[in-house]
Amino acid sequence: MKQLNQLSSSNGWPASKIRNEIGIESFPVPGTKIKLTCAKSVAPLLVGFAAEFHQLIEPIDEGGLDDWGYCFRMVRGSSDNLSNHSSGTAIDLNATEHPLGKVGTFPAEKVPMIKALAKKYSLTWGGSDNWRRKDEMHFEVAIPPSKVEAAIAKIGASK
Repeated sequence: MKQLNQLSSSNGWPASKIRNEIGIESFPVPGTKIKLTCAKSVAPLLVGFAAEFHQLIEPIDEGGLDDWGYCFRMVRGSSDNLSNHSSGTAIDLNATEHPLGKVGTFPAEKVPMIKALAKKYSLTWGGSDNWRRKDEMHFEVAIPPSKVEAAIAKIGASK
């Protein structure tokens, strides 16, 4: 078995059961009362996305307890593939409104904006056409660590 510091999630990012080993912290989402727990190195991407999602797509539930990030676990249905939540590089927003496997949970007119926001923040959306099992609540970092600084600079944020 691999040691914890050698694990990686399915998108290739370092994963660990030990939060501080991979820089997991909680970050407030501007315009909301919630905090998302994610890797500090990608927080500007995930938190910035969540703030714009809240403003442009739909309000993030404040009190619904269905918005989350880091969680050390396997991909649902897998016994050997760590979820991107395990590396703090994925978030789920309004999960009760957009359950795993359900399609068309967002109004059709919002889908182009969701895709554009995901692209702006270098994320992949679980509702995209290339996802076999739809997961419309889910957004994950789609770039390697070596490209994060440039992506953060491109959106005008800082680490």
